[in-house]
Amino acid sequence: MKLMIASDIHGSAFYCKELLKAFENEHADKILLLGDILYHGPRNDLPKGYAPKEVIAMLNGIKEYIICVRGNCDTEVDQMVLEFPVLGEQALLYIDGAEMLAVHGHKPFPSVKTGTFVLSGHTHVPKLEEANGITYMNPGSVSIPKENSHHGYMVFENGKFLWKDFDGNIVKEHSVK
Repeated sequence: MKLMIASDIHGSAFYCKELLKAFENEHADKILLLGDILYHGPRNDLPKGYAPKEVIAMLNGIKEYIICVRGNCDTEVDQMVLEFPVLGEQALLYIDGAEMLAVHGHKPFPSVKTGTFVLSGHTHVPKLEEANGITYMNPGSVSIPKENSHHGYMVFENGKFLWKDFDGNIVKEHSVK
């Protein structure tokens, strides 16, 4: 199974289109969205192409492929317009022998067992960090990258995580041991 992992679209139709083109080009089976789908949030400037209604239509068009967790900018009203679950605080996935806990990252992480991959967004900065047998990863932001990072996403396939930009360039990689 090929999983695309993305976070922090923040209502940008421009970058949501880029994400969906990448999803198609990657031939991924599912897309895991790590929150902050429609609203840009009070600390962020409006992203390029801010048009939440367009993002709603685009994502509802692929709803059967989406797994999503709630971000700090996602609310009950978002669930009223999005046709896939967006209010779950976390998701636990088992793919190709890898256990992954998906969260947004704005709250403390729940306890996980050694060997788990914790996937989170929120900071808008790509990350790969290992501590106490747990690997923490962040795909960065689709629409509002910070700290001079790229607009992009991650892919998990065949025991490897790849961070990519929207030109398909591999920015970073990590193999499951």
